[in-house]
Amino acid sequence: MNPDLDLALERIIHAPRATVWRAWTDPSRLEQWWVPAPSRCRVDRLDLRPGGAFVTRLSDDGAEFVPHLDACFLAVDELERIVFTNAIDSTWRPASPAPVAMTATITLNDHPDGTDYRIVVRHGDPEARAHHEKLGFADGWGTVTAQLAARTEGRQ
Repeated sequence: MNPDLDLALERIIHAPRATVWRAWTDPSRLEQWWVPAPSRCRVDRLDLRPGGAFVTRLSDDGAEFVPHLDACFLAVDELERIVFTNAIDSTWRPASPAPVAMTATITLNDHPDGTDYRIVVRHGDPEARAHHEKLGFADGWGTVTAQLAARTEGRQ
């Protein structure tokens, strides 16, 4: 991790790693936590393989869904790691995503209390990192990670 370019988040989730993995890889489960509530998510494409599409939509009212994420998976290591970027869209075309281009690495490791869940979001330059942080990286990614934990720990 490069502190000038990257943002990170870490949390122990009190659920088995396989449960957390399923929450990431099953579209109906991913929709339950991937965007901060009360907004809702729809998964359009979740092709979990290197080069596969990761496309989601967002709704604030539950009726109209607008584009949220159009990304491409770079690496998928079952039960261990998911890497995706929105700098390349789901059709492998270079993208200029709003609000910021990024590559996210999600790492899952066993922990005595469940799963050691880590996120590193890489940016192309310090300005992009600062912009993402200012927009609320910690609140946004932290909120959805808390939602993931609540779902997998059986609190929701």
